[in-house]
Amino acid sequence: MQSKKESSNTMIENPTLSLSESFYSVQCEGASTGYPAYFIRLKGCNLMCGGSGGKLVEEGKATWWCDSEAVWRNGKKTNLQVLIDDWKKEGILDWVLEGRVHLVWTGGEPTLKKHQKDIVNCLNRLYYEEYEGCNIYNEIETNGTQYIEDELFEELDQINCSVKLANSGHSYVERCQVYPLQRIMSHSNYWFKFVVSEEKDIEEITTEFIDPFKIPANRVLMMPGLDHRDDFHERTEFCLQMARKYGYVGLTRLHISAWNQTTGV
Repeated sequence: MQSKKESSNTMIENPTLSLSESFYSVQCEGASTGYPAYFIRLKGCNLMCGGSGGKLVEEGKATWWCDSEAVWRNGKKTNLQVLIDDWKKEGILDWVLEGRVHLVWTGGEPTLKKHQKDIVNCLNRLYYEEYEGCNIYNEIETNGTQYIEDELFEELDQINCSVKLANSGHSYVERCQVYPLQRIMSHSNYWFKFVVSEEKDIEEITTEFIDPFKIPANRVLMMPGLDHRDDFHERTEFCLQMARKYGYVGLTRLHISAWNQTTGV
């Protein structure tokens, strides 16, 4: 296998991450739905969708709440070796190194500047010290408000951008940043993933993001606002009907159907 880089940057002897949780599962959202994946959730976010603890939902100012807030609010400095040991324990180390199991960098917001440096340090260590020549497949989940610097950008195989709508409770200025979004669209494998609760959300998607940024329709993924198995079929049907009507890609959240949980699976 060929390493992704020609040469390494300065090595960090014991690279660490501000880690909230990590676990082996299957990607159940977005363009790579169905792929085995190892999720690495990093601490902290620059947005608070639905308000802390869902406060804005209770006040009627948002229609959904960030289901991972309780997890990404907490975290601790964790050495890369802890992840490697977990891959060995799960029996997936070779699959991770081959790209057969995707690494999914998520949060919170994994493109915060401190996280970008930490991710690059960890990947450099893997590529050049631990497992030279590996071919790790890196996905990143981002809200699209932070500019992705060159060092990280070049390592990413897939960017999943979940820009926020008014139903998050955030203002347009808070959730729409021009240069970070343009940067994402310069990548060879990017996707825009929207949470849709009502039909009017799709009108907002079109007028505030797709038209202004000229996002191709086949790069637009719609998922239903969904956090409980009892609502899975009705919300999935709604999203697919909207896909038929508007010509965007309609998906669902498979982990809700399988496990009725939003984190840790």
